Amino acid sequence: MSQTPDLPDPGHSRVDTIDSLDGLHADLARRHRATESSGATVPAAVVDADLAVLERDGYVILDNLLTEAECEDVRAAVTPLLDRTGRNTFEGRRTQRVYSVLNKTRACDRMVDHPRVLALLDRLLLPNYLLSQLQVINIQPGEEAQLLHHDDGMYPVPRPRPPLSAATVWAIDAFTEENGATVVLPGTNRWGDRQPADDDARVKAVMSPGSCVFFVGTLWHGGGANASADARLAVTAQYCEPWLRPQEAFTLSTTRDTVRVVSEDIRRMLGYSIHPPFLGMVDGMHPKRLLDGRS
Repeated sequence: MSQTPDLPDPGHSRVDTIDSLDGLHADLARRHRATESSGATVPAAVVDADLAVLERDGYVILDNLLTEAECEDVRAAVTPLLDRTGRNTFEGRRTQRVYSVLNKTRACDRMVDHPRVLALLDRLLLPNYLLSQLQVINIQPGEEAQLLHHDDGMYPVPRPRPPLSAATVWAIDAFTEENGATVVLPGTNRWGDRQPADDDARVKAVMSPGSCVFFVGTLWHGGGANASADARLAVTAQYCEPWLRPQEAFTLSTTRDTVRVVSEDIRRMLGYSIHPPFLGMVDGMHPKRLLDGRS
């Protein structure tokens, strides 16, 4: 490989000629250079502590990242959008889900790009990792437990292996023992091909509103059964390596007007970024040129 595809306009951000193998991992854009993650603002000691728990158990609960008022803002914004229940038992026949969230409300942005979450992703995944999906999930009373699964199981890479993705589930309502708190199986991120058995340890991610459970894509988990009298509202964001196909095609589902108003972190994770040397290019150039008003 000697160079990128034809690059007719040197005035735009462009991927430059690769003269050596070292260039395969270099940021070759000129106009739109890679930006630093806001995870860099989190003290290293905090990230180290979070990462230690994550490496031991496959998940970590990050407490009280949102205020009560912020949770109420999310609830007010997403409740009118809860107009359908799941189409199958995996989605949940008594579970309401909202997709294409970024095009419908700005209220969930603060969870997608929270610095504490990005700081962990910065350690786990390659730079320019992508948002894989974003959903609002409302588990209603009477819902059964979700099938246990691991989120990066759709990628055909044998286990055991490092995770190819990671996820957060944010409690907008309190997660309790009774109302459908996410069920995690500690340490299962290190498993090979085995499936969960009835006697494997399970933990319910009980947490207060504004907290989130962060887990790697190799961890077995599932939504819990809701045996309470009330619904349990949550938001989940999933992320993946920059060289993988995300679950949600954000470059199709998210308008450019929306992309222009989200944070730089979210914009990068939607795919308006380059994974060196040129994965994600548009006509041989950086995809952010599509937001410059020249196309």
